[in-house]
Amino acid sequence: MSAVPYLAGLRLAGRRVVVVGGGVVAQRRLPALLAAGADVVLVSPEVTPAVEGMAGAGELGWERRRYAAGDLAGAWYAMALTDDPEVNAAVVAEAEERAVFCVRADDAPRGTAVTPASGEQDGVRIGVLTWGAADERDPRRAAAVRDGVLEALREGRLDDVRRRVADPAALPGAVALVGGGPGDPGLITVRGRRLLAHADVVVADRLAPRALLDELRPDVVVVDATKLPRGRAMQQEAITGVLLEHARAGRFVVRLKGGDPFVFGRGSEEMADLVAAGVPVTVVPGVTSAVAVPGLAGIPLTHRGLAHEAVVVSGHVSPDDERSLVDWTALARLQGTLVILMGVDTLPRIAEVLLAGGRKPSTPVGIVVDGTMPTERVVVSTLADVARAAADARVRPPAVVVVGEVVAVRESLRPAGP
Repeated sequence: MSAVPYLAGLRLAGRRVVVVGGGVVAQRRLPALLAAGADVVLVSPEVTPAVEGMAGAGELGWERRRYAAGDLAGAWYAMALTDDPEVNAAVVAEAEERAVFCVRADDAPRGTAVTPASGEQDGVRIGVLTWGAADERDPRRAAAVRDGVLEALREGRLDDVRRRVADPAALPGAVALVGGGPGDPGLITVRGRRLLAHADVVVADRLAPRALLDELRPDVVVVDATKLPRGRAMQQEAITGVLLEHARAGRFVVRLKGGDPFVFGRGSEEMADLVAAGVPVTVVPGVTSAVAVPGLAGIPLTHRGLAHEAVVVSGHVSPDDERSLVDWTALARLQGTLVILMGVDTLPRIAEVLLAGGRKPSTPVGIVVDGTMPTERVVVSTLADVARAAADARVRPPAVVVVGEVVAVRESLRPAGP
């Protein structure tokens, strides 16, 4: 059995790291080195397209040739990642002579350093190493242990650890504007879920993932924003008042919104009010329904040869309403994809204006109702018939409407079945 490896964290910012080999292994290892701020020099006659992109963007230096003795001069750390055992052995030998620690990908026990299976959760980065020739040549055991620890942290099963790694934004008297995603509780971001776990108060939208509220601690105060005074201006004023009230009382408040806070979510209005009041605010972006709902229903917003543009627009105000800020005539001239949110009630008039502006009557239209939820259903029609189709299908909000040739792609993306 090989000696137990010594765990250490390397500070590589600004320090020369030489990587020999530009294949898929390098493609996996390079991002962590770049994130650490290392001055990476890559030596390889060929590289993967992704690695070439890193070099083209100036993230690393690429020596487009085979390894040669002397390449490790001035290096603090090295990686031998080629598929040629002789080259890798030569790199390790030079590293040994220069007292430079070196990872050898094809035969880990013969290197002088080992890359741990690493991951990050709740602001803590963990690394797992196994040793012994068999384990070092097959890193799946270390990866399995890492994944188990990260999952336990995410799910709160390591309570003592979790309490010590609270998100720095979860401060008394602070507010987090969290995008909850399109509805399915599994589509909230990792950080969004983490901040919910630390919340003292949660102010939730009607479209926020309701299932997440069941995971909150029993002592968390939940405020249903849909039950606050009606009328758009009055409701927004009341929501801001609730956020300020609890923040000023020294509580950590999460404002849980459907989709993304800054995509037709009035998150910027709430943030502006909080900033003006001197309350610390953190924004956690969410997966917007404009992209996620069509995608999960099999409708891509862009598709080669069909759509080179995708425009997201609010349909809550009818095109002929003087309050409308949308140039529907201009949108009618577009050849790409049009995504309409909050447009169920105004859909008949929107279709009329798009047709009058030049959109073809045969243009496919997809309406995804209750997207990402168990009750999801999709209504497919044409622009000429969509008003009737929506009425016949009894379409009700929430629904995302997609206008464009990409809707027809859905048939080819649906899995075969009975």
